[in-house]
Amino acid sequence: MGEGPADRPAANENELIRYRRAKLARLREGGKSPFSITSYRRTHLAAEVRESFDSLEGGTVRVAGRLMARRRHGKATFADLRDGSGTIQVLFRADQLGPEQYQSLGELDDGDIVGAEGEVMKTRTGEITVAAADVTLLAKALRPPPEKWHGLRDVELRYRRRYLDLVANEETRRVFEVRSRLIASIRRFLDERDFLEVETPMMQSIAGGALARPFVTHHNALDIDLYLRIATELHLKRLVVGGMERVYEIGRVFRNEGVSTQHNPEYTLLEAYQAYADYRDIMELTESMVARAAEEVLGAPKVTYQGRPVDFTPPWRRVELVQAVVEGAKVEPEELQSAEAARRACQRLGLPAEPEMHLSTMVNNIFEQFVQPTLIAPTFVTDYPTAISPLAKAHSDRPELAQRFEPFAGGMELGNAFSELNDPEEQRRRFEQQARSRAAGDEEAHPMDEDFLLSLEYGMPPTGGLGIGIDRLVMLFTDSTSIRDVILFPQMRPESGQPPSADQAGSDA
Repeated sequence: MGEGPADRPAANENELIRYRRAKLARLREGGKSPFSITSYRRTHLAAEVRESFDSLEGGTVRVAGRLMARRRHGKATFADLRDGSGTIQVLFRADQLGPEQYQSLGELDDGDIVGAEGEVMKTRTGEITVAAADVTLLAKALRPPPEKWHGLRDVELRYRRRYLDLVANEETRRVFEVRSRLIASIRRFLDERDFLEVETPMMQSIAGGALARPFVTHHNALDIDLYLRIATELHLKRLVVGGMERVYEIGRVFRNEGVSTQHNPEYTLLEAYQAYADYRDIMELTESMVARAAEEVLGAPKVTYQGRPVDFTPPWRRVELVQAVVEGAKVEPEELQSAEAARRACQRLGLPAEPEMHLSTMVNNIFEQFVQPTLIAPTFVTDYPTAISPLAKAHSDRPELAQRFEPFAGGMELGNAFSELNDPEEQRRRFEQQARSRAAGDEEAHPMDEDFLLSLEYGMPPTGGLGIGIDRLVMLFTDSTSIRDVILFPQMRPESGQPPSADQAGSDA
């Protein structure tokens, strides 16, 4: 076959690149440039050959994919060929290909894209194999594969060059197949319940619908600043006002915040709104939707996350926020009834307790630090303080608490939901309070949105709303510990000495 990188002593990458480019030059000089080939008609995928061996044995197939490894045995060479379905072994023999074509295989390297046509057989060791009678080089890889296909282990390189990660690590491909099937399952679930999928603006004049810091851009023609959306909520609720009683959107939202294992500045959010429903109805919707997605995608409503079982079978546990803090943080109920008492509790627990901190903020901080990591089984934490829930309807008998819940599983918050506030006067009062917080320096406080208030004055029916972070749900389904493992192109700091590219904007925490 001639000498290839698999046969030569180790060389640095630049030498291997020069060696591959020389091969390409020889091919072009001989009028055989692989990049001139426009298509290759496959008859079967690798997985289909393996799964249908009994019916295909002795027949001829055409397969194509990336050359992963070669093993020479005299005048025969075995190679692994990987396509989107998996890997199949291909056998190249001089007596089948002929001396000239067999010799030309010396121009192949690991990583090249090739097509092979031949008989389906089994080797003496029982390996299902395509014995090639013809081979075609479809595209030349000018760079050597990472770590000889034993797996791309450099974590940062995996994120920066996801295409290499997908080639080298079959598990990575599986993660993103799960992600795709999960989103498809959620869509089917909502569509079957007469929800209508819609699209709302990604650039907005007011960044509303959540408490978060937005990214700012500028529209030159209009000469105005616009914001990348931090949520889809306020536009979707405008649609409910307009009579679209069940709507949802699955799309990207953007929050100008740090990067961590559970946070990426750009992520995928499901938001759904159902008229004539409250947050209890949305709890039932949520647990049914997630359980069915697990059943459809993984084969069972159960996963194992970091060695611990997570069972999504409804009903999920329901617990009020204050009760969860009392149980999980070992504080007394009276310590959560006044700002001064909560401040002392925070000091005892080693948490920030500045004099200006609101009671609800301190209670939520205790919860996030000491309770959230313990919520492994799916749990709805309910009845958050109204002060930190500016878009949620309050309980009529406990106005200090909102009809709000957050779902948790695997120690992660998965989303946010509530009975939507539909009183325009109360919503204005909430916005005014948020405006005071913003004036005091809180960049994440909710801005005043006069058009949304106007829409509420036309009348919005009682409505339940839900937001679910798709990325964190995928983390649970795939036992991934970092959100970057489930986003194809996560935000990265530009490589040293390199200008930032469009997919590298942002920073690493």
